[in-house]
Amino acid sequence: MKALVVTGLSKSFGGVQAVDDLSFSVGEHEAVGLIGPNGAGKTTVFNLLTGFYRPDSGAIEFFGKSITHMPPFHAVSLGIARTFQNIRLFASLSVLKNVLVPILGRIGYGPHAAIFQSKNYLDAEEAAIVKAMKLLDFFHLSHKADLLAVSLPYGEQRRLELVRALAADPKLLLIDEPGAGMNPREVRGLLDEIREVKKSFRLTILVIEHQMGLIMNLADRLVVLDFGEKIAEGTPEEIRKDRKVIEAYLGEEFTC
Repeated sequence: MKALVVTGLSKSFGGVQAVDDLSFSVGEHEAVGLIGPNGAGKTTVFNLLTGFYRPDSGAIEFFGKSITHMPPFHAVSLGIARTFQNIRLFASLSVLKNVLVPILGRIGYGPHAAIFQSKNYLDAEEAAIVKAMKLLDFFHLSHKADLLAVSLPYGEQRRLELVRALAADPKLLLIDEPGAGMNPREVRGLLDEIREVKKSFRLTILVIEHQMGLIMNLADRLVVLDFGEKIAEGTPEEIRKDRKVIEAYLGEEFTC
């Protein structure tokens, strides 16, 4: 079954064609990488998929339902969560509270229950804390639950963003450059964690990444963009040997 189907998607900004007639699909429980040079249109695709931008043309379907003109606030309720290229944590809140925000935001108690601390409210809050701590433990962050998010090292802030995205119970997880700024040891650990997350949470994943060691070992398939156009699609091994991709992005040294 196809979790995501993109057909003829286009988006321009002024005279710049950021995405040009793009079509691809992501199967349920598949991990697909979106790669290409800086400025190729990758993050624009994510913004189109989550409703931050409206496409000029084309269509987007999520499990058979059109989400082409979906407003951004509907994405999470449909089961789409994302991380961002630039970390967007609540820096002044604790690690735990960063994870509680998306969990409590999905609980349907009203202001009366919150003000008067009803049993339903207290039970929901307790369940949310348990869930948040389990997620933090999965990423080896539970022992830092009470620290401010801003106090975490960069790599751990990246992992906290993943935890917060998972807290929304997504079906499709969009991950924007998870390995950015990480050292090789951190990248290897992140690769193992994302693999385990995909398996344990039965997720469908679409990921943007420039760290070729990470994306080549994570993705089942790769979609390659250059100047907004898809220039190749295939397995990591096929993409590694594709002449267009080598010339536009990978370079000859990557194939050696």
